[in-house]
Amino acid sequence: MDLTKRIEEATAYVRSKLGDVQPEVGLILGSGLGGYADDLEDPIIIPYADIPGFFVSTVVGHKGQLVAGRRQGVTVLAMQGRSHYYEGHTQQEITLPVRVMKQLGIHTLIITNAAGGVNEAFAEGALMVIRDHINFSGQNPLIGPNLADCGPRFPAMTKVYDKNLRTQILTKAAAEGIALNEGVYMMFSGPNYETPAEIRFARTIGADAVGMSTVPEVIVAAHAEMRVFGISCITNMAAGMADEHLCHADVEEVAKRVRSTFVRVLDLALETI
Repeated sequence: MDLTKRIEEATAYVRSKLGDVQPEVGLILGSGLGGYADDLEDPIIIPYADIPGFFVSTVVGHKGQLVAGRRQGVTVLAMQGRSHYYEGHTQQEITLPVRVMKQLGIHTLIITNAAGGVNEAFAEGALMVIRDHINFSGQNPLIGPNLADCGPRFPAMTKVYDKNLRTQILTKAAAEGIALNEGVYMMFSGPNYETPAEIRFARTIGADAVGMSTVPEVIVAAHAEMRVFGISCITNMAAGMADEHLCHADVEEVAKRVRSTFVRVLDLALETI
């Protein structure tokens, strides 16, 4: 089945479950961060397993469901967990939910992730607003026939992360005493963590954090002319920057530890949109 047909089928199914609810903002919640969707008002829960073309994540900490509801007066469609390129899917497949969000009329995407810190000024638990990204995954979700109804063949990536949103959210956070960093996120394919040499390379070319997600979804959102706000939770310092052994359980633990601050920043983002 071609991609356009898959988008149509998935959109029709999700719309049938939403009824009269019209989401304005899409939210992708990464490792250890999915709990935000548990607090949405009047939730409508749609398991990924029921949606044509969606994949259920195999990663611990990813519930694998859409949750529609209200927060800060905004109607949100949240992804509790995501599928990753390293799970064996194509980047066209893992970005299908973003295509569906656009077809549902969603105009803004808030995307989150757990990331490794590359910037030596960062520490575990820091939050980094994404200013730009580097695609080092070796793939691109726009490869193949262009979906002309979604966007142009050669979309610009100059202003992907909405500067106005970033500025307003950073200002509001500072007023509340919330320390936010800004930086560049670099995507590796995974699933292995990066080597110390790869982290030195990442720092040399300007990355502040590294991870295994986010970039494909953001490229597709930019292609569809959606506004994007991205934020990383720095759950560990990257390979070679600390002595401890990296593991996914530690990533989840740090994300949970900073949950209250993270929740407040997401609320500020919704208040700003």
